[in-house]
Amino acid sequence: MAMQRKIPMRKCVATGEMFPKKEMIRVVRSKEGEVSVDSTGKKSGRGAYVSKSEEAVAAAKKRKSLNTQLEADIPEEVYEELLRLIRREQLKQ
Repeated sequence: MAMQRKIPMRKCVATGEMFPKKEMIRVVRSKEGEVSVDSTGKKSGRGAYVSKSEEAVAAAKKRKSLNTQLEADIPEEVYEELLRLIRREQLKQ
């Protein structure tokens, strides 16, 4: 009898919904305070997860939920990169 592997779940900072980690995008703040999109999910630092939807990114930006989670100012480029990644994924489907 094969054991079912537990799927790691993460909570979206924008919507508060839980999703499998693979279905989310991680934004990370390094020790130096630099905020970046972590597409590999392996960068070290404090991470926060956002659902792969433009609505979630817009909500995170509006509510500044990433700022709160990462205790840092989020540059506009981070939101733009999140949207780019989401749109690229949507094109593949």
